[in-house]
Amino acid sequence: MARWITALLTAAGLVAALPGAQAQEPVDVALVLAVDVSRSMSPRELAIQREGYAAALNHPDVVRAIAQGAYGRIAITMFEWAGSGSIREVFDWTLVETADDADRLSALVLQSMPLAQRRTSISGAIKHAVKRLDEAPFDGFRKVIDVSGDGPNNHGGPVLSAREEALASRIVINGLPLMTSDGPGGGFNIGDLDTYYSECVIGGPGSFLVPVRSWEQFPEAIRRKLILEIGSLPDELPAVVHAQALPQPLRPSTEPYDCLIGEKIWEQRRWMFDEP
Repeated sequence: MARWITALLTAAGLVAALPGAQAQEPVDVALVLAVDVSRSMSPRELAIQREGYAAALNHPDVVRAIAQGAYGRIAITMFEWAGSGSIREVFDWTLVETADDADRLSALVLQSMPLAQRRTSISGAIKHAVKRLDEAPFDGFRKVIDVSGDGPNNHGGPVLSAREEALASRIVINGLPLMTSDGPGGGFNIGDLDTYYSECVIGGPGSFLVPVRSWEQFPEAIRRKLILEIGSLPDELPAVVHAQALPQPLRPSTEPYDCLIGEKIWEQRRWMFDEP
């Protein structure tokens, strides 16, 4: 069916067919999973996060959502991030069309052993995700960056600049703020991380965030988030906050939110780490 759709669009002139060049394979979504592994995450949290992504990627509801798309397939890649330049690829761009495809990705994530790194550069993660989307060998009808993190940006360039770069390329950014306090670097976190993500990180048509307030919520939260990003809406979506509903439901104040709060906290407390 997907190949028939591609042929029909090509015949209609909606997919370019250049002499000597092969058009990129179309997919419903080109999705980048950008996963926080900063040192504010404890080993236990890193393990729960890894296992949660693995369980979500091959969950029957996620596989079913993929099959319900116009093309019946998505392209996905995943990397871990911390400070600016601290990037580790978990798996490269991969086509997911069947349950077997999803099982292979889940196994790759389970085999991954994340290593906590210093600092938190959401801006660096977004910039790297934009680069990965530019390099994608697939033509995503929608292009989405899925950013998870347990603290505000405190390294690299300003997060607002990185967000604008992504939005200018018609990329949607969704957020998974991890509002937990088990890790060793809690002094650099903020209590209103969901508001920070809504004001400073997410953006684009239909963008949303899913706050995680306890690690017990994480497996279900990431599964439901993937289903939304793929494009199939489950019956119930608790704790999902859409961009269209922001900022008022999260922040009653009309004062502008300080998207440099993470950098300011770092300046106040960086003596603890003797690091620029």
